[in-house]
Amino acid sequence: MRQRTLGRHAAARGFTLLEMLAVIVLIGIIGAVVVTQVGKNVDKGKYGAGKAQLTTLSQKIENYALDNGTPPQQLQDLMAKPANARNWQGPYAKESELKDPWGHEFGYKYPGDHGPFDLIFYGQDGKPGGDGYNADVGNWQ
Repeated sequence: MRQRTLGRHAAARGFTLLEMLAVIVLIGIIGAVVVTQVGKNVDKGKYGAGKAQLTTLSQKIENYALDNGTPPQQLQDLMAKPANARNWQGPYAKESELKDPWGHEFGYKYPGDHGPFDLIFYGQDGKPGGDGYNADVGNWQ
């Protein structure tokens, strides 16, 4: 009787197309999950940075008010001396500090509804209202 032996070619057999496609799909799914989680952490970090920036900018406005007797009429007065500033010691802020981590401008109202001035971080969408990372935060909260 003749025995059939596996030759060198049969032992070195590669992956089938179906096996390769299954691995590619699995890698794609894992990659999508990782990207989603990283994106959520980036948004969380930017939102936290925006709230911290709100506090810092609020302190700069208070420094302006201590020097000049009143908060600025507009946020740009922190960078360049306005005509009505009595004892301007600025600049109090850089232009980049007047925008949140998403590149939106902070909301500012003088006189404020909640105090001498209202400073508002509008969140990720840069618009009033919203939930989650789109929620607004004010300096009075």
